[in-house]
Amino acid sequence: MSKRMGASAAALFVLGAAFAANASPVLMISIDGLRPADVIDAKARGMTLPVLSGLSAHGAYASDVVNVIPTVTYPNHTTLITGVWPSVHGISSNTTFDPLRRNMDGWYWYAEDIKVPTLWDVAHAKGEVASIGWPVSVGARSIDFDIPEYWRANNTEDVKLLRDLSTPGLTDALAARSGAPLSMLIEDSATEDEGKARYAVALYETKRPVLFTLHLSTLDHVQHIWGPGTPQAHATLETIDGEVGRVVAAARRAEPDVTVVIVSDHGFAPVHDEVNLYRPFIDAGLITVGPATGKITGWAAMPWGGASAAIVLARPDDAALRDKVKALLSKLAADPAFHIDRVIDRAEIERRGAAKEASFYVDFDLGYEMGQDVSAPPLRKSLARGMHGWFNDHPEMHSTFIIDGPGVARRGDLGRIDMRDIAPTAAKIIGVALPTAQGRPLF
Repeated sequence: MSKRMGASAAALFVLGAAFAANASPVLMISIDGLRPADVIDAKARGMTLPVLSGLSAHGAYASDVVNVIPTVTYPNHTTLITGVWPSVHGISSNTTFDPLRRNMDGWYWYAEDIKVPTLWDVAHAKGEVASIGWPVSVGARSIDFDIPEYWRANNTEDVKLLRDLSTPGLTDALAARSGAPLSMLIEDSATEDEGKARYAVALYETKRPVLFTLHLSTLDHVQHIWGPGTPQAHATLETIDGEVGRVVAAARRAEPDVTVVIVSDHGFAPVHDEVNLYRPFIDAGLITVGPATGKITGWAAMPWGGASAAIVLARPDDAALRDKVKALLSKLAADPAFHIDRVIDRAEIERRGAAKEASFYVDFDLGYEMGQDVSAPPLRKSLARGMHGWFNDHPEMHSTFIIDGPGVARRGDLGRIDMRDIAPTAAKIIGVALPTAQGRPLF
């Protein structure tokens, strides 16, 4: 055992001894796209993050978290509350697999699509559960106070939609108490995280949830537009640090023994080009496109993703089709023009716990992603400057874990952890079990 791993094991032992004595409520805040080093090395990177740095210093933190494939928001947020891989919980990507675009680019918004028990479910046995903005939470029956993440038109009509999908009366009550209109929480608005934080503070002023999950997403939006490590991203994270501080303070006023868990879903890397992966599938006769509309009308094999892409076969047991797609992917991977880092097959996909729908999975070189326009040129500049979604063995894609509470008796670095360990850790802090988790409590 290395000195570092020995220290990590010792840290986990002391955490376990402390938490064994008392259960406590949990506030889990996800900062979408937060890279672990942005907190660990905040000062060196020119940022002042008193709240996040303080939680790390007073409690414990992971040097990085190995997340799941693909490293995008919805599969990883579902792993954070289930402790299992996407192949088990069923949320394989952000968007549903929809080759003919009949679902109008719909996402995995609905909790009924999660195939295993969640942290919300088991915590509900101990008390009330609250959640604001958490992915895949629409209709989650074990959340007593729920404002889910959902959008459709990205306009004021979404305010009505979000109000009606939330716990009846909740958004009106929190708007009145916080003075923040529900429109502040609409996806991609500049005030989204501020609105969520104000609602969280207002909720803690009247409720005492045993579990509160809160998703802050502005950092992700900004890094897509400007790139990670930019002045815009740093300024946004400093603002989020203040919002986190307000929520943590409210939680501690309501529940002095609350344990605060800060997580993220993925890291970020610069991106500069899009690859048209549809074109070689069209040329091979695996996808058909209407000549008048330019839209996909039929398919035998379909790429699904972005910085990495699942390859789904219409007939996965068809050996001839599988061999044809395998040969095509081998040819593309050998061609530098497609910027493919690697292709993995079904056996490796199963080992990594990625999408059950996929027969193959393509990972692009960092800096390149799959475009979504079937008529695009083979390579063109990306509209984004920052991206995630590559395989989880790229360190740039790893995510964040910080924990602080009355039971965290040992300060320091826990080393590298598996994302699947976070949900059972939170469950144990609350005083319940999550036996379906593939991970284990960290203490």
